[in-house]
Amino acid sequence: MPGRRSRRPAVLFAALATAAATALTALCGPAAQAANGYALLTFPDQDHSAVYAFISSATSSVDVTMYELRDTAAVSALVNRQKAGVKVRVVLDGAHTSVNSSAYNALKAAGAGVVYSSSAYVYTHQKTITVDAARSLVMTGNLDAGYYANDRDFGVFDTDPADVAAIERVFAADYARTAVTPTDGDHLVWSPTDSQTRLLALINGARHSLDVEQLEFGDTALVNAVAAAAGRGVAVRVVGMNPSSYGSQFDQVLAAGGRVVTYDGVNGLYVHAKTVTADYGTAGARVFAGSENFSDNSLNHNRELGLIVDDPDVLNGVESAFAADFAGGTPYTG
Repeated sequence: MPGRRSRRPAVLFAALATAAATALTALCGPAAQAANGYALLTFPDQDHSAVYAFISSATSSVDVTMYELRDTAAVSALVNRQKAGVKVRVVLDGAHTSVNSSAYNALKAAGAGVVYSSSAYVYTHQKTITVDAARSLVMTGNLDAGYYANDRDFGVFDTDPADVAAIERVFAADYARTAVTPTDGDHLVWSPTDSQTRLLALINGARHSLDVEQLEFGDTALVNAVAAAAGRGVAVRVVGMNPSSYGSQFDQVLAAGGRVVTYDGVNGLYVHAKTVTADYGTAGARVFAGSENFSDNSLNHNRELGLIVDDPDVLNGVESAFAADFAGGTPYTG
């Protein structure tokens, strides 16, 4: 993950004042919708006002785990909750103090609980917000406003009690820097516990179609599984980045009969999403969205979180964005 900022310039932060004003007046519609199951946020099609509103809806607690927190509107929303008597706790990635220090200092000054992550993980790459121990927002992207304008990312609101309880249990351990073996609730995918196994099962279980959108595409086991799916007749499509880095892996998918498009990260869309959709349009359709990249670090050495669901709204939203990204990418020919 280090070095991402060097590949394209960050968006200027001047627009954050407008974003903050929007956050203060935003209604909590997406969070309320999530109370009935799931709701999807699609970035950059949507702005982040729903995220700020979700934080602002907290009445008792807000627990945040974030790889990069560099969004003054989000930090202000957390500070305001702390000042309103809500218990705010935040875990920030300790390997990126240069990015996270401003948020860390602002939260600390407001009296919020904020810690840097344990060195037990290479990175704490998870991106999750839990409100009132009852609703969680699991994201593929960071709260780093410099990237909002161009990054393809998603957020899934999850109110499944078993999921939220598992997220809170891991949060408490990570906040205290104590060891924990995460449980999956009903839908969760954790690194470094079981993400590779869960993603392999999703890919290997595909019978009709497999759509993969990934910033990093280097994990041998997962790439082999994607290629094997194409080889057994599954319609495989991949949206990726940086063919100069992952050309051999893309070649492998092409050789097996899959199709690949890429983006260069310089102009237009930046594929920061991490999604896998299997058998869309069938009764067995399922979709993964989370922080896990197809990389050894992400799967086996980082703290990461995603989820696999069959919710129609999440499936339809992720697949709609994927179809647009696949149509707009540069066909990879090897």
